[in-house]
Amino acid sequence: MSRERPGRGPAWHVDAELAARYAGGTAAESDAWSVEKHVEACGACAALVSSAARAVPETGPLLADVRAAVLERVAAEGRGAVGCPAYAGGPEGPANAGAGAAAGTAVSPTAHLDTTATPGTATTASAGAGSGAAVGVAAGATHSAAAGATGVSPRLSPAARILWAAGPALRGAWAVALAVVALGAVALSYGAGLGASVRPLLLVTAPVLPLAGVALSYGRHADPLYEVVTSTPSGGLRLLLVRAAAVLGVSVPALTLAGAALPPAAGGPGAAAWLLPGLALTLAALALGSFVGSRRGAAAVGGAWALFVVAPATAGGPAGAALMAGAAPYFSGLAVQSGWASGALACALLLAARRRSFDHLETP
Repeated sequence: MSRERPGRGPAWHVDAELAARYAGGTAAESDAWSVEKHVEACGACAALVSSAARAVPETGPLLADVRAAVLERVAAEGRGAVGCPAYAGGPEGPANAGAGAAAGTAVSPTAHLDTTATPGTATTASAGAGSGAAVGVAAGATHSAAAGATGVSPRLSPAARILWAAGPALRGAWAVALAVVALGAVALSYGAGLGASVRPLLLVTAPVLPLAGVALSYGRHADPLYEVVTSTPSGGLRLLLVRAAAVLGVSVPALTLAGAALPPAAGGPGAAAWLLPGLALTLAALALGSFVGSRRGAAAVGGAWALFVVAPATAGGPAGAALMAGAAPYFSGLAVQSGWASGALACALLLAARRRSFDHLETP
């Protein structure tokens, strides 16, 4: 629905039908995004959406349980929160809260949370000094809980926030492993005198590295706020693809440049021959992950690559011309690369068809 604004045209608002679809989980992603952004500033629409959510049999009791748990945690941890000036030593901290209590105002760490509060609306506060103390307790508890749950301070720089949003893979051992493989290949080629014999070794290893990065980027094992993120329109497949793109954005240049720096092998695949196989493996892991979870999907695809590509390629020897001769059939030639491209396209289509599966939580 819309309301006229003088000189500015109609203003968009959430109607009952859209609120019901949003609460039931059937709203389109674009509509869900619009609803969530709009209720941040519109209390009336926030109340409408909240009422619709509470009316759903599956979510009403769940929301009540969540609210009770939040209130219990604020009451239990709020008194011990540190680092919050308003609570620790500010004019509305404990020292002055006592004065309010002495004056006859009851101070409760959850008094400012109204039982009928809805998203996007201001909550009611108890009178006098009690409201100030309650706000201080809630702020301290929120800051402490947020930092404790994610390990990230809310006062991060923009660059640090981008790195955090890119996913766990770029902040952990995977990034180190990527650097070791890329730099190690160059070091072995020139420092250890192995020359062009390192190129086939890098070719059979490179497609698996993005696969491992994607496996470490999404899921209950990787994200401490996985359940919360999955329930938002920006979660699910959308977030997984963003983090997968971040992994590919780092691994593709690093491994391709490392391959280009190696001495050329006569008649062997080029430095970029692994790109389509790597893309196909990554999309296959994502598609399989829609059935069994990201980590299991990546492990299954990586195991298949080791069994059907690495093992036959190294059957004639682990290095040198024998390894190049064994690996070349999986990378060289227009027909082979076209096959990898077709496989990548098929996996992408399956992933698109299975996109809704990422809206549900992974099984442990």
